[in-house]
Parts: sequence; C-alpha cells; structure tokens
Amino acid sequence: MGFLPLPSLAGSHPSYLEAYNKILSCHRRSPLSSASSVIMLVAPNVDALCGARMLATLFKQDDIAYRIIPISGRDELDRTIQDLKENSNLLTLMLINMGSYYDLPSEELFGEFDLKVTIHVIDSARPQSLANLFTGGENGERIVTWDDGQPHKLKEEKASWEIVQYDLQGGSDEENDDDERSSEEEDVNSISSDSSSRKRRRAAGHGQRKRRRLSPGFTSEELEEHEKRIDRYFCSGTSHGQSAASTVYILATLLERADNDFLWFAILGLTFQYITSRISRDTYETYHAIYYDEVSRLNSYSSTGDTDILFSVGPDDTGLRSTNELRFMLYRHWTLYDAMFHSSYVASKLGIWKEKGRQRLTGLLAKMGFSIPQTQQPFPNMDMDLRKSLLKKLNDLAPEHGLVELSYPSFVRCYGFRTLPLSAADAVEGIGALLDAGGGLRMEIEVEGMRNGGEWFGGRRLWERGRSETVSKQTQGVAAPLKATSNEKITTDDEAEDRENFRQEPLWWVKNFWAAYDALTDVVALKNSLPLAMSLQRAIIRQGTSIIDKQDIRTMRNHRVVILTQGPDLELFCNPSILTRLALWLVDALRDRLPGTIFGSQTKKKALPFVVACLNESRARYTVVGIMASVDFDQLRKNQFALAFLLAQKQSSARVEFNTFDSSVVEIEEKDLKIFLEALCEQ
Repeated sequence: MGFLPLPSLAGSHPSYLEAYNKILSCHRRSPLSSASSVIMLVAPNVDALCGARMLATLFKQDDIAYRIIPISGRDELDRTIQDLKENSNLLTLMLINMGSYYDLPSEELFGEFDLKVTIHVIDSARPQSLANLFTGGENGERIVTWDDGQPHKLKEEKASWEIVQYDLQGGSDEENDDDERSSEEEDVNSISSDSSSRKRRRAAGHGQRKRRRLSPGFTSEELEEHEKRIDRYFCSGTSHGQSAASTVYILATLLERADNDFLWFAILGLTFQYITSRISRDTYETYHAIYYDEVSRLNSYSSTGDTDILFSVGPDDTGLRSTNELRFMLYRHWTLYDAMFHSSYVASKLGIWKEKGRQRLTGLLAKMGFSIPQTQQPFPNMDMDLRKSLLKKLNDLAPEHGLVELSYPSFVRCYGFRTLPLSAADAVEGIGALLDAGGGLRMEIEVEGMRNGGEWFGGRRLWERGRSETVSKQTQGVAAPLKATSNEKITTDDEAEDRENFRQEPLWWVKNFWAAYDALTDVVALKNSLPLAMSLQRAIIRQGTSIIDKQDIRTMRNHRVVILTQGPDLELFCNPSILTRLALWLVDALRDRLPGTIFGSQTKKKALPFVVACLNESRARYTVVGIMASVDFDQLRKNQFALAFLLAQKQSSARVEFNTFDSSVVEIEEKDLKIFLEALCEQ
C-alpha cells in the first residue's frame, strides 16, 4: 500500500478502514491466530498511549487477540525486532509514534521478515522516510503508513527519490560523480546508521532488487539537482503532524464506534502535542474546531465559557464539555498562587525568578481582590464568587502586566460524583508525570492541608509506585534512583551477550508505562497522579530559576547552552522528557528577554535555539536536548538540531548515541561534550 491518505482524500485509494479490515481478515484466516499475530509497539508518550488504548478497544470489540510492547528507543526496537523474527505467528505489526524516520524496508529493520507480515506505522513525527512511502514491490508495499495527507504534496520529492534510488546509470562522467556521491552518502550513513532516517539513498528492498532505468539517462547536474531536492526535504527540520490518537479516532469514526471515551483520548493526544510545543496554536485550533463539533454531537451539555466547572449534572455524568483553559498549572487542583507561580507563561511575563516578579504576582492578585489566605488554599475551597469572577478579573487587570493570552479553548470531562471534572491539560500532566516519574525516582509530594500550619512540623509523602510513606521534612529524597527489576522473558543460553546484559538492566520505565496506560481509564489513579505532576513541576521551576539566578546560560555563536552538573534533582533531569520540559520552560521564561538568532543554513527565520545538557553521574554521560522555539508565543519553528547534531558528531568524532525516537535528543560521553559543543557552534 505504501501510505494511507485521509479518508477525505482517498478517492479510490485504500484508506484507514480498508487497512483495518485487512488486519481483521488476516487474523481470522489464520488457523493458529493468537495474541502473537497482532502486536503493537508503542512509544512512551501520552499521544502514543491514547492511540494504543483506542486500538486495543477496537481489537477487543472485534475479538482480536493482541499484544502491546512498550519501546523506549532505537536500541530497544532493534532487540525487539530480533525477538519478533522468531515469531512465526506474527501477521500484523503496528508502530505507534515510532518508525517514520527509519527506512523500515531495509534489511537491518524489517526487510528480512516474512512477506506475510504487514507493518503499519502511525506516527506524528515528520519528515517521513521516503522509502516507507514510495518503495515498490512486495517488501515495500507491506509498509503501510497511516498519513494525514502529506505524501500527496511530495510529488517532486517522490520523482527525485525514484531517480536517485534506481537510475544512477549513465556515462563515465556520471559514474565518477556517482562514486563520489556514494562515498559521501556512506559517511552520512555511518553517522546515522542506528539513529536517523536519513539513510534515504540506501536500497530499501530485498537484496535481489535491481536498479532500473526510468529514462534514457540523466546528466550529473540533473542528478545533483534531484539529490538537493531530497536533501531539502530531510534537512528542513523535524516537526509533527496529525497525532496518533487523532488518526485512530478517525478510524473509530469510520467504524461508527466513536464515543466519549474515544473522543477524550483523541483530545488528550491533541492537547499533549500543544502543551509540549509540538504544534502551533493555529494547528491546534484547526483540530479543536473538529473536536468541538464532535463534543456537541455526542453530548447534550457541551458548551460553556465558565472556567470554574466544578460540578457534574448527575452521578452517571461522564460527558465532555468545551471550556476556556487558563494557562495556570493544574489550577483546579492546586492553590491559585502556586498554579500561577509555576506557569511558564506567567513566568515569562512577570519574571517570577526575581523578588520583583513575585511581588508583581502578589500585587496582581491583590488588585483582583484576592486575599493571601484565599490564594494559598486549594482552588475548590476558595469562595464561590471569587472563582466565578476569576476570568473576568484576569481579563480586566492582567493585560497591565503583559498577560494577554491567558487562556485557550479546550475541554473538560466529568466523572459523576466520584471526583471533580478534569480538564484535558490536567489529565495530560498527570499521565505524563506517571510516565516520567511514576517509578525509578523518589519524588516527594505535598500532603493536602499541610501548607498552612504544618510547614515546619508536618510531613510529606514519598511517591513510590502507588504507595506512600510519611517522612519528615529533613529527609527529602528528590531524585534518588530506586531499585527496579526487569520483566524481560528468560531466554536460552545461546542469546547474544548484549541481550543477556539487557535483561539485567532495571526496567522501571516499563512499569511507568503500564501505570500510565491504566490511568487512562482509571480516574482514581489519574487524580492521584496530580500531586506527582505538581512535584515534578516544582522541580522544573526550582532548577529553571536557579539557572537564571546563577546566570548559567552560555551564549554561543548562534544558540544558547545550559549544562547541569550538580544539584539535588540531577538524576531527575537525566530523563530526556523532563529535560525537554526544562528547556521549554527556559525558552518560555526568557522569550521576551532574548533576541532571536538564525540557526542552520536551511532557514532564514529567527528562532530561540537552546541546548540543555544534564550529567548522568552513574553512566558518565550527558543527556543533551536541543529545541528550536519561535520568538513569537504560540508559534512554531522546525527543529534543526537533528541534522546539526549529526554534523557536529561527524566533525568532532565525539561518542554520541541517538537512542530515542526524538532525533534532537542524544547521549554524549562526559569527556566528549566540550568538543561536541565546539563543533555544534560551527553548524
């Protein structure tokens, strides 16, 4: 099939519904159908979790046995592929939020799998591998990419890719030029053989595939122009398209099975993309308009402009409602002061890392008529009239402090009388906290009610995989590693040594994955995760304000660098996801205070490129994250650091590993960080 277009663009081409029906028919035709015939490989992020949960529900409704395997990165994927090669019952493999970067038909990935196995890719990451989209033959066409319409816009890239891939025959001059290009391509492939999708010029089919002549021949100049077009496509920067959850929701709609549960998961996937700066405000509002209509269709009580939605219509009310979401962190479940203090948007406008900034925040609340005791107690316990007048007073007074975009359109879901309604942003924060810090770290969370009167004499809870333990304030286990055990299956003695070592590594992140997966449908577990999300945000704000206060931001030629080598939360920020959140907070906080720069040669637009590195003392490595933020709030810039990291590695010969599905996140040996950053300055 190659790729599946949106149903509205499919025409006579197969779309999502046909692909799903084919999965069902292949499973039912096999007399030995089992849970090993349909397998989902799922990346550990909120969008992938929501997409996997929806697919699991569809399979269950159709009596299809399936397995879900969480995959953390490329190394984990390679090991899983080796195991799956031994699975003779495998018919369908689904990759959720992974795989679009890699040339999947290549022999090192799925090229050696039995041709009866179909690989479905549901991934929001862009750009997509042209080999996945356009490779022909049985080996190429069994790679099915569930797309949002982008391949229809790649007609020129497709033509150039086919010419470069198959038609490199010509005169002697052309052959010499081809040899030179081939050597250059081998250099690039040697850099990114295990971590990048830019192995685009490698033959993606079986070994017996032969190059074919598409035309009488091309001059070296024409071939070079085609290669430049492909380079522009891959080097334009990484971005994100339609969320995986939205893709699966479209499938549920085509199957006429869409309900509030499916719609809620789709909304969570979209909200995750927005609050993690993967999509722009314009893109978010485009999808929001679609989901607004869906909420109105499936719910009788659908629209309200009140931000104080603290009630359900009845004990069985599980409906969805649209609302305006304030840019305050978990404000419905926190104190109003803390919610505003820990908001990146408020931080950027008021400068809360300084005493004057905190005074501005206190002054704003005083002008609004909110006393200190009111702002220091949980939001649901505030006076009703203050809660109802919050949005109006903010709109009247906040613009004086530059707070002009305090809200955005979103949704909340009711849970009857079991708990207060949860907004989409709150749910994403809770699930994300379970994924990042639900286990493997000792996180200290506040006990509700201990703020006033119990600060010095009370205690807090230690979050440890769902159970808590009261400790005194003097014992603050912020980021100490926990002992975890692997849940890998026991293999035979003839397994490779690296797989033997892998079994011995702690897999606490797998338990985090399943805890977050279960919380999607368990409102009690989801609500209990909110204090963990608050504690995680506190650590981010604490580290971010420390960086700014100590002036630890180094200005390089075309980007800025922060290096973390000590502190109580050092172990916490070795997690790429949490380190990325810290980098995003720094950008948001300093957006109005730093000039934009041009990074890379592929664009002339100014951005705010940031590189944040954190030392993992136990492994003697740095986790390094590169982000490209727009100089304008709620806008987006494609991330140029994926290519910049590759080129810096090649130039510096630093020991770098690209082991996540985000190519702008790398691990670097401690001794090589300096030469790597020096090479990065020249990109």
